[in-house]
Amino acid sequence: MQGSSGVNKVVDNICRISPDLLADVCQHVLTYLQGQKRGVDSAEISDRFQRAEVRLDHEALQDMIRFLLLTFRSAGKSNISGDELVSKLEEGSTKWTKASLQVLHKLWSEHGVSVHTQQEAQAMLSIGQLVDMQWKLGMAVSSDTCRSLNSPFVCLLLKIVEPSGQICQRSFEMTIPQFQNFYKQFKEMAAVMETV
Repeated sequence: MQGSSGVNKVVDNICRISPDLLADVCQHVLTYLQGQKRGVDSAEISDRFQRAEVRLDHEALQDMIRFLLLTFRSAGKSNISGDELVSKLEEGSTKWTKASLQVLHKLWSEHGVSVHTQQEAQAMLSIGQLVDMQWKLGMAVSSDTCRSLNSPFVCLLLKIVEPSGQICQRSFEMTIPQFQNFYKQFKEMAAVMETV
């Protein structure tokens, strides 16, 4: 998307669809932003468009979803009302139809507080997410300070998705007793999380 012409093109596409279909797309986005889904399923939305006989190419649909995500995420961070959201949208483009703005106003008035709360919780819990963990058992046979150690150790490699979205790797070594303690604590955490 490029500047205001890109926004106007997306707004045109949004205003071309029926209020019911727009409400459906917005529900997908809002459900994700409220933390109730892992993502926005554009294939499911595309199927809904086809059933409604709306012809929209893949890139235009992706632009629409990105626009709604950005709009609702920004509104959630600013904690604005439905009226303020509509005003900001009208400032951004003159192409909005009254029906489309009413749908966005209604849904934001219903779900805006929940989106804001979820975003605040995510900000407080903005720690990396563990996506992969590998381990290997090794035997230390020598070092700079000792001639022969002959002691086993465990090397852990963690892949973590940072809040920015980048994946980083962390590795560290533990003695067998340290690893056993780590394992025990991990099991206890898993048991507690299953009760939540």
